[in-house]
Amino acid sequence: EGDKIDSESGGPEMPLACLTDFRALAQERLPKSTWDFIEGGADDSFTRDDNIAAFKRIRLRPRYLKNVVNVDTRTTIQGEEITAPICISPTGFHCLVWPDGEMSTARAAQAAGVCYITSTFATCALEDIAATAPRGLRWFQLYVHPDRQLSKQLVQRVESLGFKALVITVDVPKLGNRRHDIRNQLDLKLNLLLKDFYWLKERTSMPYFQMSPIDSSICWNDLSWLQSITRLPIILKGILTKEDAELAVKHNIHGIIVSNHGGRQLDDVLASIDALAEVVAAVKGKMEVYLDGGIRTGNDVLKALALGAKCVFLGRPILWGLAYKGEDGVKELLNIIKNEFHTSMALTGCQSVAEISQDMIQFSRL
Repeated sequence: EGDKIDSESGGPEMPLACLTDFRALAQERLPKSTWDFIEGGADDSFTRDDNIAAFKRIRLRPRYLKNVVNVDTRTTIQGEEITAPICISPTGFHCLVWPDGEMSTARAAQAAGVCYITSTFATCALEDIAATAPRGLRWFQLYVHPDRQLSKQLVQRVESLGFKALVITVDVPKLGNRRHDIRNQLDLKLNLLLKDFYWLKERTSMPYFQMSPIDSSICWNDLSWLQSITRLPIILKGILTKEDAELAVKHNIHGIIVSNHGGRQLDDVLASIDALAEVVAAVKGKMEVYLDGGIRTGNDVLKALALGAKCVFLGRPILWGLAYKGEDGVKELLNIIKNEFHTSMALTGCQSVAEISQDMIQFSRL
């Protein structure tokens, strides 16, 4: 009798129990071309799927008879405290899935006490994102523009708005080959959409893009230019090899997000979790290493931390939560995975994230 009735189906609304529960609800609520844009991978989508499958090739080695009365999931990234090592990856166009777009995402991140990386392709004004969640920890993801002056202005604006780090995405010198978007003629639809956002003109960073795209000439040596125009720590997103990780150390970078862009850029690269150990070993503790791609459960978070990640970031699942119920959907989703991670820690015998170590996992011989 106390069951909530779901207006669409007429049946009782089932409580959501895990991240993939949100996926089905998001798919129901979104137009096909939007869903395909979010869900799509590059080429055969092999890497997109391998990001998830790779976690299942790792087994846990739990330790028992340890006092786990007070499990503490808190940690820090770049010196700032977060309630759990589970943050929000940069994804664009949040207004495509929920009217309030990035403002809802920012509020949910602030409520959850985690970091939200705002995308260059945000569909809300950066000022509004900052104002709606003034206490939230925010980083800004930057695509460097061929017009360096424009990039410089954007970086200074972001810094003055209280964003705490710059995340440079390195794996998009050219857009990956996304078949769904070609079939759906999404480029035309996105162009129409961007024109709708034009009334924001100067306030989103998007018009900045319409004119001319991502700079495909940017090199390691250009990073010193970036470092000269900002006091913010610079984090490189999209590094997958020890060679690039060593170069990041050499160029005084502050952090790396091991990522293959959710399998949306170059297909057939390593799953993020399979590339992690190599990158962690290469930086020799000189910078923090994070991971995104394929995180769907608390166990996945634990496995990434055991392999040396300081924190993980969620991409698509955040958009599922947003499409389902905006700010409340994202809050609920983050709450579920934070609780799962708490359980994973307790059941493996870890009282704090500092106790999560490589001897808690083994790769299965599949």
